[in-house]
Amino acid sequence: MTHQNNSNAPRFLTLVLFAALLTGCVAPSPAPVRDTTPPSSQRGAGAAPPSSTGQPVHIVRPGDTLLGIARNYGVQTKDLIAWNQLADPNQIHVGQEIFVGPPSGTTVQPIAISQPIEMEPGMESARATVKQEPRGGKQPYSDEAWAAIQPKATPAAPPPQPSPAPNAANGSTTSDPVWLWPTNGQIIGTFDEASNKGLDIAGKPGDSVIASAGGKVVYSGSGLRGYGKLVIIKHDANYLTAYAHNQQLLVKEGESVAKGQKIAELGSTDADRPKLHFEIRKQGRPVDPMKYLPAR
Repeated sequence: MTHQNNSNAPRFLTLVLFAALLTGCVAPSPAPVRDTTPPSSQRGAGAAPPSSTGQPVHIVRPGDTLLGIARNYGVQTKDLIAWNQLADPNQIHVGQEIFVGPPSGTTVQPIAISQPIEMEPGMESARATVKQEPRGGKQPYSDEAWAAIQPKATPAAPPPQPSPAPNAANGSTTSDPVWLWPTNGQIIGTFDEASNKGLDIAGKPGDSVIASAGGKVVYSGSGLRGYGKLVIIKHDANYLTAYAHNQQLLVKEGESVAKGQKIAELGSTDADRPKLHFEIRKQGRPVDPMKYLPAR
């Protein structure tokens, strides 16, 4: 029995060695490989693959816009237009190659764009609007402020006429209008070109103020500081009269008035007492009314 077991031992060892040789001849299976390359949507600026010209290029995908491509690669839209010579930047199509970098050693001249670039929703720039409001309140007196309340249209100058002979009685000329005193009352302020551009005539509130001559009302309001409620009448191409400090105005701008017509009621607006401030202006310059009004 012992002899039989000893004869089988070499045979068993031979089988074990043969199995080991077979196992060593079998090729091991490969380990799995993980692709760690980020998708194109996660690549930063300048990650586009280069083209044959050396410029980085982007292949247009569904939903791409020129603005979105510019943002993705950190460039400006106008540069994409120039690098790709796009006449219509709104017409890009899927599969089109778009250069997203400048060509090396080449200067690309900008071309005219036939249509504006369409902005993505929410990217429209807000335009600031300037709100202009009418100027309100009274303007302080100045020659410019006075001129501003006069009619803008200037009538054509009449043909030159021979100068009429002066009227020795009041210093006026025979072609001047015949003037009336605009109100009754005591003169409390006389003409001074530097400090008083007319006459100040005292009165009671509500006294009648009349047109010194016939003409057209060119201003009726209270927009000139220091004059209160003011009426200005244009008589011809040379003369205007002004009636200030009224408590009530009875005529409107554009209205024609007759000589002696009541145009206002005397008052004290912008004044220290009830009075009428009366001016005569010749060709825009104040003159002494005492040289034009009849003697009292």
